[in-house]
Amino acid sequence: MPHLSRRSFASGLLGGSLLGGGLIAGGLAPVQAKTKVAATAPVSVTPLAQIKIGRFTVTALTDGYADMPYTYFPGRSPEQVEQAAVAQHTARPSGVRFLFNQYLVEDGERRILIDAGPAGSIGQTGALPKALGALGLRRDQIDAVIMTHMHQDHMGGLIVDGKMNYPKAELYIDRRDVKHWTDPAKASGAPDYLKTSFRMAGEVVRLYPKLQAIDGERQIVRGVSIVDLTGHTPGHIGVRIEDGGQSLIMVSDMVFPVVHPGATDVAFLFEQDRAAAQAMRDRFFPRAASEGVLIAATHMPFPGLGRIVSDRGQLRWQVADWALQS
Repeated sequence: MPHLSRRSFASGLLGGSLLGGGLIAGGLAPVQAKTKVAATAPVSVTPLAQIKIGRFTVTALTDGYADMPYTYFPGRSPEQVEQAAVAQHTARPSGVRFLFNQYLVEDGERRILIDAGPAGSIGQTGALPKALGALGLRRDQIDAVIMTHMHQDHMGGLIVDGKMNYPKAELYIDRRDVKHWTDPAKASGAPDYLKTSFRMAGEVVRLYPKLQAIDGERQIVRGVSIVDLTGHTPGHIGVRIEDGGQSLIMVSDMVFPVVHPGATDVAFLFEQDRAAAQAMRDRFFPRAASEGVLIAATHMPFPGLGRIVSDRGQLRWQVADWALQS
């Protein structure tokens, strides 16, 4: 890990537990994606945020963003979703802004990347290689990639230009997702907005000889384990990182901005089984709130770190606090 200047570095104490673990975390304060010099020429800045989970350093990265139309949230009318965005001061004419956050997990021996981003296939994306470069890393230095599910915005970065982008990485994907997204019958009957995911899934399976189709909850390495969050896709998974009484859970597409966690019955257009996805949220959100679990979420505002909290009987997203320390 390169030296980070005092000006850039921040750390925080974030209390709580994660389905049986506590947390103390420190991090690099998020940097604005765009800044201006002399009020004219815009300069792109790569956002990074780091926290410590025991022996692990977890770095939040982002591949970019896209705006999802207000019509993409079944369970509420577009007008209701827009009104909710207005109330949260996040409304945009083009819809709800989704970030595409990825997380690099390092313990001094292995580098594990959680998801690979859409890599230019959606919105303003393709920034993940630059983010890794800001850490002094190349893609061939990643030892493993955990794919939370096989939607294009999570796996696109694996196969840019038809090439294997992480040539030395073991690839972990839930077996149910591999089966679903490589089924020719399901592909032929899929709506247009899912066709790209089916095509990419076939490329991923063909290009990655180290792909491991995994079953259920299991440990990848000591302190990094799979959590079953099925619903959004048949093999949708999360990743729990825990060490030394500290913990974090990356929940992928369990939480969407504006609509969650306040309304578990609001779905997203791309969900394969809306009833199962709602049932998972109904179970997970109250438990996460009661335990104070620290969460990393793909599509929440960068760095995607926060908690689900109960506020006068309503569940809401609480952004993780960042505190400067010497």
